[in-house]
Amino acid sequence: MRCPYCQSLDTQVKDSRPAEDGAAIRRRRVCPDCGGRFTTFERVQLRDLMVVKKSGRKVPFDRDKLMRSFDIALRKRNVEPERVERAVTGIVRQLESSGEAEIASENIGELVMEALKSLDDVAYVRYASVYRNFREARDFHELLGELKGEDEAG
Repeated sequence: MRCPYCQSLDTQVKDSRPAEDGAAIRRRRVCPDCGGRFTTFERVQLRDLMVVKKSGRKVPFDRDKLMRSFDIALRKRNVEPERVERAVTGIVRQLESSGEAEIASENIGELVMEALKSLDDVAYVRYASVYRNFREARDFHELLGELKGEDEAG
């Protein structure tokens, strides 16, 4: 693993432990050349996934981008990081085990909305407003009506 500080290729693992409920390995590393310390995560990747954008363009799936979507929606909300990590890992596993190498970006967006709905209503509304491209207050009112209807039914 290349040192992020001095670019040396000779880094050493000092500590390894399971992370993300056993779905990843967290490794503490040190660079003998500059003394820099950093952490890496190793995850199982079942297959390379491609995301098909609305424009038809294809880009490699990026787990970090998925995590950023959650982070933005959940900004200043009191949700445990472990729950967010489980949601992201669950979506990735679902995508990888679908058997499809190409996933429509809309499908990923729907999975994110579903996960956010179970994590935090405010984050769900934030994400939905961007994802569904809300233009006016009525759009929010309709979404909140959907949420209220589900709360009364459930």
